[in-house]
Amino acid sequence: MPPSPARACKILATLGPASDSRKGIADMIAAGADAFRVNMSHGDQSAHAAVIARVREEAAAQNRHVAILCDLQGPKLRLGKLPGDGVTVKPLQRLRLSLGEHADAGALCAPHPELFAALEEGARLSFDDGMVMARVAQAGKNFAELEFLNGGTLTANKGINVPGRELPLSALTEKDRADLSFALAQGADYVALSFVQRPDDVREAQALLDGRARLVAKIEKPAALAHLEEIAALADAVMVARGDLGVELDLEQVPVMQRRIIRVCRRAGRPVIVATQMLQSMITAQSPTRAEASDIATAVYLGADAVMLSAETAVGRHPLTSVAIMKRIIAAVEADPEYRRHLPPLDDPDRGADAGALAYAARMAAEAQGARVMLAFTQSGASALAIARERPEARIIAVSPSDASARRLALVWGVEPQARPGAESFDAAIAQARAVLQDIGERRRALMIAGLPFGSEGRTNVLHILD
Repeated sequence: MPPSPARACKILATLGPASDSRKGIADMIAAGADAFRVNMSHGDQSAHAAVIARVREEAAAQNRHVAILCDLQGPKLRLGKLPGDGVTVKPLQRLRLSLGEHADAGALCAPHPELFAALEEGARLSFDDGMVMARVAQAGKNFAELEFLNGGTLTANKGINVPGRELPLSALTEKDRADLSFALAQGADYVALSFVQRPDDVREAQALLDGRARLVAKIEKPAALAHLEEIAALADAVMVARGDLGVELDLEQVPVMQRRIIRVCRRAGRPVIVATQMLQSMITAQSPTRAEASDIATAVYLGADAVMLSAETAVGRHPLTSVAIMKRIIAAVEADPEYRRHLPPLDDPDRGADAGALAYAARMAAEAQGARVMLAFTQSGASALAIARERPEARIIAVSPSDASARRLALVWGVEPQARPGAESFDAAIAQARAVLQDIGERRRALMIAGLPFGSEGRTNVLHILD
């Protein structure tokens, strides 16, 4: 069977000063961006609102369903104010870290009592995204004696990580709650939750979303890996946030965990995004390294739903070229005759639910019948998600009366979303399916799945072969 004209793996591009103009957004959509990330750590809400409006307008102009993901900042542990030009440390040097906003000369401070509550002798601390590392030689209620493992200069407000420790912090700060409310008011399709450590973090955010947007759980803390299956089950999607995860894990464990997270999400039927440093050199360079191209290819071969560009498109010199090159790499992998054989099979999937069982049957029927297209008539998107989980060879076209559902499906592997008026009867759905096939120039046998009665959510109970 020839490859689908659409890419299966999607592209999520981060917007920023280098790309958030009307032309920048339009050009990236035309180049292949399927979704845009709005980073709530930077800028203000009024600026974000203007960017979101531009995305909606340019997507409509190109007749594309483009998802918007608002990424919450989450709690950040940082050093306090340090004297002068900061503090320079040497390997094996000892220095005191104290609770407070300001430090004396030759000392360090941090205004986070939760940090000190988590420290004990032998714990490691990482500063400035892992550039400077230290071991806790002695810990008290409001201080820690540190022994530095390498040298460097620490300046005010640099980030602090505590690898391997669960911190007594909620994933949602007051700023995050305000940004979440803003994202919902703007009609964001996804909200990404940072600093996830435990399933309750996901439950808390889901309660606030109340179904009005889909929740992406960012896996960036080792503590989350201990609860990965439950977090994946509770979230609507998962992001492999390799930058922060790499600061807290030994670097050789990051690709191992990436593979595990993708496998768990496939089994749970949750879209999974691989993020951070995928084309890092293109922040300045016009082309990536061959290692970066291989990194993207690995994520595609593993079956990731989407790959993400961060600083490459937000502040880099070549945002449009970055999107175009990522699209080329994805297309080359998916054109590989061995691509399907490399896709990991579902690991002990639970297909007990109606949608899962019917999607599996639909994939098997499509293969037996030689069908090139599978249509999912869906209100919420669940039917299309169930088909995508099976990673079929046939094209997946999701037809929904909901623009919001169509946009959310833009981030799901293989799904080509279309928003069309809802069918009120089975015969009307058949007629609409034939119209879709005519529009895409497909004259061979196709399959459709849907739920009766039409217009209801959470029902997938019909499999029909279209001759």
